[in-house]
Amino acid sequence: MAEATETALACIREEVERAFSSAPGAVLEAALSRIAPADECARAAAYAAWDSIAHPLGGLGDFEDAVACIAAAQGSAEVAEFPRALAVFFSDNGVVAEGVSQSGQDVTRAVARNMCEGAASACRMAAFAGAEVVPVDVGMARGIEDARMVRANVRRGSGNIAHGSAMSRDGAVRAIEVGIAVACGLARAGVRLLAAGEMGIGNTTTSAAVAAVLIRADARSLVGRGAGLSDASLARKRDVVERAIDANSPDPADPIDVLSKVGGFDIAAMCGFYLGAAASKAPALLDGVISCTAALCAARLCPNALGYLVGTHASSEPASQELLRELGIKAPLDAGMHLGEGAGAMAYLPLLDSALRVYRDGKTFTATGMAAYEHFEAGK
Repeated sequence: MAEATETALACIREEVERAFSSAPGAVLEAALSRIAPADECARAAAYAAWDSIAHPLGGLGDFEDAVACIAAAQGSAEVAEFPRALAVFFSDNGVVAEGVSQSGQDVTRAVARNMCEGAASACRMAAFAGAEVVPVDVGMARGIEDARMVRANVRRGSGNIAHGSAMSRDGAVRAIEVGIAVACGLARAGVRLLAAGEMGIGNTTTSAAVAAVLIRADARSLVGRGAGLSDASLARKRDVVERAIDANSPDPADPIDVLSKVGGFDIAAMCGFYLGAAASKAPALLDGVISCTAALCAARLCPNALGYLVGTHASSEPASQELLRELGIKAPLDAGMHLGEGAGAMAYLPLLDSALRVYRDGKTFTATGMAAYEHFEAGK
């Protein structure tokens, strides 16, 4: 993988230490106070720049929207080359005891080791996309000893949501603050495009539960096969999600309550990561269904954070399209992916780079001596 620089790791660790030494909620409150709406003037200027380039109006479709979103997030239509990084949050989920996955928590640890060695799938893709990779232990049941892993463990695994809360409210807040710290640390180190991924066996179960509560949808309809389940195991997983919601009665109007009762440390940390990105005026690429679940939590905590999020792909998990619709975000790629780890964001990044090449270097209508296209309303 493109390993995180020593500067980036040092900045992240300083921010994490500051978060853990502060009273629960202090870092979250400070971040929320810094999140301003994205710059709509910069967004409009980016669209005007696109329209001046000698190509059909809106010819690059969703990629033009993505560049405009990046301009709005950073507050300037001058979208320069930007350092980029992928933070991957590792956490274990007690709900695996219910047989909702074909793998156990030992797989979380194995993938964490692989990622630190640069051998995980997302690492290979990040290297191709020119992104640094930062693995973060926010809630692993058993940690690993590797200097490349950011140690920010809130608790050694979450509780079994089928029988009780995933974590305490303070635990959820702490995990959110870990995500804020990681995003702010990367921004301090000069990273200007952020992405988050996750790894934790059982987290498609927790994300389905969180999503069902927040969008007030039928829980069973949002539960998918995750990393692969038989029909019988899928039916059991659906039952578990329903039981978890019934047992914990999370408040749909309180995202932190939802996260603490039926979520996971990885989802909470990713929620914080998106808030930290917005507080740092850094655009953030979304990933798949778990990422979108976290993004919805962030948007419910601070609607202004939505202006800093860029959609990348629609996961094959059934909750994915519902979450994207709720967020009002388009996902240009629909490749049936369900890998996690930020892989979808990394698959999208080279395509975004190609669009940015046109945005920065494309000849204008004026330079080519061509008449510019005009916008017309439909039916005229």
